[in-house]
Amino acid sequence: MDSALSDPHNGSAEAGSPANGTTRPPSTPEGIALAYGSLLLMALLPIFFGALRSVRCARGKNASDMPETITSRDAARFPIIASCTLLGLYLFFKVYFPNKSYTGSVLKTWKTQKSKKGKTAVIQNLTTRDNHRFPFEIFSQEYINLLLSMYFFVLGILALSHTISPFMNKFFPANFPNRQYQLLFTQGSGENKEEIINYEFDTKDLVCLGLSSVVGVWYLLRKHWIANNLFGLAFSLNGVELLHLNNVSTGCILLGGLFIYDVFWVFGTNVMVTVARSFEAPIKLVFPQDLLEKGLEADNFAMLGLGDIVIPGIFIALLLRFDISLKKNTHTYFYTSFAAYIFGLGLTIFIMHIFKHAQPALLYLVPACIGFPVLVALAKGEVTEMFSYEESNPKDPAAATESKEGTEASTSKGLEKKEK
Repeated sequence: MDSALSDPHNGSAEAGSPANGTTRPPSTPEGIALAYGSLLLMALLPIFFGALRSVRCARGKNASDMPETITSRDAARFPIIASCTLLGLYLFFKVYFPNKSYTGSVLKTWKTQKSKKGKTAVIQNLTTRDNHRFPFEIFSQEYINLLLSMYFFVLGILALSHTISPFMNKFFPANFPNRQYQLLFTQGSGENKEEIINYEFDTKDLVCLGLSSVVGVWYLLRKHWIANNLFGLAFSLNGVELLHLNNVSTGCILLGGLFIYDVFWVFGTNVMVTVARSFEAPIKLVFPQDLLEKGLEADNFAMLGLGDIVIPGIFIALLLRFDISLKKNTHTYFYTSFAAYIFGLGLTIFIMHIFKHAQPALLYLVPACIGFPVLVALAKGEVTEMFSYEESNPKDPAAATESKEGTEASTSKGLEKKEK
């Protein structure tokens, strides 16, 4: 999971200079301010709208929109799984892919020794060194990134289609021929039948899928930064909408664990930045600092990992649902945590600009997003209510049964009181 805010111009992400070795001209203050401001705005959009949609998702009965609930056990394991995945990607890109600078030095040796030792001896030496250094050269970095591009091409189309569907529904005429469809995969039979996939969609969703495919083809062919950002925003919004924390304590465990994860992999090693350079996938939002000079073909990017959006975003969305559960017609905790996110990300950008080094954004976001709402809860005397708020997993039959029994019990108690 890429989770660092980086400024390639300062040597912390992407390529700090062009491939031919020439020095990249410095970005203008206006271009830097535009890039940082745009990243901040793009980060806020999926959090705000994803949180609002998470409320509807929690109340919905459509199986295709059911949220995935994160428990405290999942939250405790997540930083470990993320670290293993990140390190695996680092080793994959760093060790098994050919090092172009090394290969170049070998070819240079072949050219200088050709006239002295003869062609056969030199070719044998080149082959031996190449096999010793690159045992898996058959797996080219270009082919692996192409495979990843196809994978994210499919995921991106589905995510973008799901994102734009509610907005596009407003543009369809009332007499639009809309038919319902259902994609259902089950396992077993009779009483042991278990649903694997149960996805409901209609003709309008297919139209959205077609529009999203255009963006997908654009991304696949050009890898343009705008197409990358459209997919990145869609992934972020879907993550905030569909990933639900079951309580505030779980959110604190998740954010605390990823706080350590982010600081270690950004400050302690070069692993995260290396993976961000090599991994050609829409797992980060980017914005060019030289947009004013080069237009849409600009290539000097600042970037923000999607983890810095989704992880705080699902915690902020939880606080919005907690606000609604209080039934006070106020969204105090949501607005407090949202303002805390703006403060934390703004502080990250400021520190990065001052020290000219990639920053682990969660270092600043986690204390802000947890600390601000807790302080408000202390001031209002609602700390107990905040940490006792619990959400059940709608996909868990036991939790659903327990919730149903609780509802029936409370209903029967109410009837008994009425009769008395």
